[in-house]
Amino acid sequence: MNRKRKYDLKEFLTDYALIIVVIMMIIFTGVTRKNFLSLNNLSNLMANVSVRFIIALGVSGCLIIKGTDLSAGRIVGLSALITGTMVQNPDYPSKFFENLPDMPVFVPLLIVLGVCALFGLINGLIVAYLHVPPFLATLGTQIMIYGINMLYSQNKPIGYFKRSFIKIGQGKIFFIPYLALIAAVVGLIMWVLFNKTRHGKYMYAIGGNEAAAEVSGVNVEKSKIKIYTLAGFLYGLAGYLLTAKTGSVGPGVGQGYELEAIASATIGGVSTSGGQGTISGILLGVFVFELLKIALSFLGVSPDMTNVIQGIVIVIAVALDVRKTLVRR
Repeated sequence: MNRKRKYDLKEFLTDYALIIVVIMMIIFTGVTRKNFLSLNNLSNLMANVSVRFIIALGVSGCLIIKGTDLSAGRIVGLSALITGTMVQNPDYPSKFFENLPDMPVFVPLLIVLGVCALFGLINGLIVAYLHVPPFLATLGTQIMIYGINMLYSQNKPIGYFKRSFIKIGQGKIFFIPYLALIAAVVGLIMWVLFNKTRHGKYMYAIGGNEAAAEVSGVNVEKSKIKIYTLAGFLYGLAGYLLTAKTGSVGPGVGQGYELEAIASATIGGVSTSGGQGTISGILLGVFVFELLKIALSFLGVSPDMTNVIQGIVIVIAVALDVRKTLVRR
């Protein structure tokens, strides 16, 4: 006879302490600040979440196989910079590339997807075949890509984009941003990939027990390369959309995005110990993290103090994940 597991309130409060605290802060902000609960704020939230969600999807695949990707933010930045230099107004006198002809807005997208997927492939090859720990491998490529970003942009801000491009990042249907619709499609595709394909099955198997997965016939090296390449592809898309949303970019764009993505994914149930994570959980984690930032802004917390709080949230999120892993064992 199966016994029902006894409900443990203390365990529930501990596991979801971070989400509960953020929800309480959101409720407090909504009650005390007039414009917090508004369609305009909701629209801005969805736009911010959309880009971060796509980045978190890429990072999450790496986390699920017990890896990580510290280069994510810089690859997003590279995508944004390349995009920015290719979508400037044709009649802008100080164009980055003076002789670059006007081109459809999907051409830069195809280029950045290819370039960023290539850097994801490099990460995958280093991790899979050189057996460099993912933390160190992607830390090295993070520094390298940041240098490339500065060289490419010549340390100059890039702006004056075509209206047709800006509309992608700032356009809306009623109050729903185009970005949210794009992110929803990407999330659906990734849900299918995670749950209904061999790729997803192998990914969770590697994260659960890499040695057992290899013995059962999984090509671990090939799977890791695919996961990191796909992550780079997603960062490329995120950088393109981020450029359309902000309307200008600089060499520092994307800084810290990888840490936010890791924190959001961990809050949403993606375990840093591997083998666990859902698309819905990732989306929830990104929402919670973005709501936290917006709530702090409405409460008048300075940007510097906001960074301090975000750092504390990241530490607590990982600590809670480690605790849950130890309890399961």
